[in-house]
Amino acid sequence: MNIAPLFPPLPRCPWRSWWVSVGLAIALWCCTLPAHAAPTPAKFSKQYAPPPSYSNAELADQDFSGQTLRVAEFSNANLNRVNFTHADLMGAVMSASTMVDTSLQGADLTQAMLDQVKMIRTDLSDAILANAILLRSTFEAIDITGTDFSEAILDGAQVKQLCKIAKGVNSQTGVSTADSLGC
Repeated sequence: MNIAPLFPPLPRCPWRSWWVSVGLAIALWCCTLPAHAAPTPAKFSKQYAPPPSYSNAELADQDFSGQTLRVAEFSNANLNRVNFTHADLMGAVMSASTMVDTSLQGADLTQAMLDQVKMIRTDLSDAILANAILLRSTFEAIDITGTDFSEAILDGAQVKQLCKIAKGVNSQTGVSTADSLGC
């Protein structure tokens, strides 16, 4: 029984064995090179460093004034008497924290999560809370002079309460507190 091959044999080419040999040599040479990760420039390692986390922390009486704390997490933290004056807190998460006698004067809290936060005698004057979420937060004796609440998400009862004390214009955005609350 004579079985014909599925594919006919390739004609003998004198250059074919030479190219195969060169290809195998290159492949072997590449496999023996050391595999080093490319160095990461310092500017990128700082830019993509994980955000600081202070969840469930006792931070009473700490001074974070003027610091850049973008997307930092302060969930369930004790933030009593903490100084966040002029801090960059864009995108920070402060959910379910307590703020008694806390200063957020001039702080940028754009897109921050401030839901279920208990604020007593908290200074929010000249702060930016644009696009921030403040649902179910409580406010007692707070200062919102010049605070920008543009597009912030608040409960209806919160808006009514804050409209009673709304005054001033934010020095950075030029938006009045009353207008930003829709009073």
